[in-house]
Amino acid sequence: MDPTTLKTLHLVTVAITLALFLLRGAWMIAGSQQLSARWVRIAPHLNDTVLLASGIALAWTLGLSPLEQGWLAAKVVALLIYIGLGTVALTRGKTRGQRIAAWIAALTVFGYMLGVAHTHSPLPGLG
Repeated sequence: MDPTTLKTLHLVTVAITLALFLLRGAWMIAGSQQLSARWVRIAPHLNDTVLLASGIALAWTLGLSPLEQGWLAAKVVALLIYIGLGTVALTRGKTRGQRIAAWIAALTVFGYMLGVAHTHSPLPGLG
């Protein structure tokens, strides 16, 4: 697959990931039973698998390595933090307050990742 197609696929799945995380967070805050719907438990994981695969394929195709590109390393570390916060927000948080705080923190980290990807800098907005 050519880099332009991979980038497009990656960006589309980023948008879907954000939309689904916002929706699930809103349902978590509202205490909605929709959060336990089968498609809600499956679709985000399928999309995130395509997102990760397209990101790895894009980096591979462009010859980018997180060991050589500081911005890419920062994005990978931020991704791991985002995943951890997301699990606290949507499943592991013991109280509603913990889940909401983790959801907001995860959205902040997501925004950081977008900034890093856009600027190719581990400190977006400072360069």
